Amino acid sequence: MCGIVGYIGNKDAVSILLKGLQRLEYRGYDSAGIACIKKNSIQVYKTKGKVSDLKKIIAEDSMSSPIGIGHTRWATHGPPNQINAHPHFSGDGSLALIHNGIIENYSAIKSALESKGHKFVSETDTEVLVHLIEDIIRNEKISLFEAVRFALDEVIGAYAIIVMQKGKIDEFVAARKGSPLVIGIGRNEYYVASDATPIVEYTNNVIYLQDGHIARINKNENIEIKNIKNKNITPYIQELKLNIDAIEKGGFNHFMLKEIYEQPTSIQDTMRGRIDPVTKEIKLGGILEYQQKIANANRIIIVACGTSWHAGLIGEYIIEDFARIPVEVEYASEFRYRNPIINSNDIVLAISQSGETADTLAAISLAKEKGATILGVCNVVGSSIARLTHAGIYTHAGPEIGVASTKAFTTQVIVLILMALKISQKNGNLTLSDYHQLICELELIPSKVKEVLKINDRIKKIAFEFKDATNFLYLGRGYNFPVALEGALKLKEISYIHAEGYPAAEMKHGPIALIDDKMPTVVIATKKGNYEKVISNIQEVKARGGKIIAIINQGDEVVNDIVDYSIEIPNSPDELSPLLTNIPLQLLSYHIAVLRGCNVDQPRNLAKSVTVE
Repeated sequence: MCGIVGYIGNKDAVSILLKGLQRLEYRGYDSAGIACIKKNSIQVYKTKGKVSDLKKIIAEDSMSSPIGIGHTRWATHGPPNQINAHPHFSGDGSLALIHNGIIENYSAIKSALESKGHKFVSETDTEVLVHLIEDIIRNEKISLFEAVRFALDEVIGAYAIIVMQKGKIDEFVAARKGSPLVIGIGRNEYYVASDATPIVEYTNNVIYLQDGHIARINKNENIEIKNIKNKNITPYIQELKLNIDAIEKGGFNHFMLKEIYEQPTSIQDTMRGRIDPVTKEIKLGGILEYQQKIANANRIIIVACGTSWHAGLIGEYIIEDFARIPVEVEYASEFRYRNPIINSNDIVLAISQSGETADTLAAISLAKEKGATILGVCNVVGSSIARLTHAGIYTHAGPEIGVASTKAFTTQVIVLILMALKISQKNGNLTLSDYHQLICELELIPSKVKEVLKINDRIKKIAFEFKDATNFLYLGRGYNFPVALEGALKLKEISYIHAEGYPAAEMKHGPIALIDDKMPTVVIATKKGNYEKVISNIQEVKARGGKIIAIINQGDEVVNDIVDYSIEIPNSPDELSPLLTNIPLQLLSYHIAVLRGCNVDQPRNLAKSVTVE
């Protein structure tokens, strides 16, 4: 879950690395560091804290170099401090290495190296790896490229690494397994990074390094790639489809707010080309070959984590409702460890914004071994999930930099709705008139989201009233129960206020004991679904002195008259309502976090792409 970046060429590596690390800081911000080669020595600068702290240190020393590597860390092994910050060095100081991932067998390797006299200064698994490479070079008398290959054949775990060697100012080595790595190709220069955001400014030609591949990158030569078994690999150069404006704040104070406001566009982009404007037929080219198999499936198993899991829960409601196929939604982190029953008639649907979520990838591998058909829903083109699944659908949400996911959630729900409608066409479980009505309503969602965004100022005022709360309760029923879970997660993530989401009817089975005038309750009370029952739940909260914020449909005087604060949204079919009810909850969590002085885009202890288990 760390961000890594490397540069080799004729420009100043230091400025490129620092800018690249700032673009990657959503992947980790516990500590940061860079290393460059200058005058036949490796110079390193690293510190606990953010990239801005690193820049202050480097500003005190005029340093430039045509080669360098940089790292921003989300701590796994060892607490965040200067010693554990990357880059890490070999014992003799000849090698510097940065690493994203976890070396699972590092302890055994460390013991073996210690018996040979190696001494370690940090608590990280990464330092063990660079010492192992050093040991192999010393004993086998081979090149860095070969030594990295030998070393990686011994390690168990996930990694994306860049290694450079003292005295070699034109070359370094990169490798990956389980953690993403992309190589940007310039003119007599190369860029390497965890994702394309630090690269797009300089080149659109990239190579997505594959699992188990090792690259020798020399600025004066073509890239040489081998796999761990020493087989030569022909690089596949792709055009990077990413706009530099998409990864800038664009006048907003935070990426999260920008991404909330991008949702009308991202929802439209996700639907674009997938609904015929005349016939209203849904076209999902990514899963075209598997549509009949999905329609005939015994069941669909959705595996995901965090926000994507909440989208999956909405998918369960929608697919079962429209297509009448049983759906199970599993935490990917638990799925692989509970010996699940899977067979060849099952469809396993993996959902991940980044397409690199380690737990979800592990769940995919298990399901594949058992013969299931694996489909993916992700946002990042060329990601691991996109490559490892049999087929899938991209959300086209565009880059999401804020750690708290917003537009990824709504676009995932859009994809799941489109899938459910398409399957229902295939197996005949939805009438043609109902189908066309839902498609017409779906096409109105972007404009309705724009309407919701217009009440941002009202939501900000409500946030001010509750910024000092220490606990929140979120209630929803039916399609909006997962939205209650997602709203609570957003508040927890960025404001550090404890919040819980519940099905509204479950409140009286325990949580009602917590309600008093200091416990605000957010209730999703749209008119469709179990409206009358939700009103009863609201009355139960009111009877105990609870303060209520309600998400209601426009013109609903009944709920408006009995709650403390109401947020009105446009009417929509119950099945589509999560696309609208979710938006006010995103804004509410955002404004509360800002008012509390929290770092919205980089909440503590979190990182955007969870590439470790």
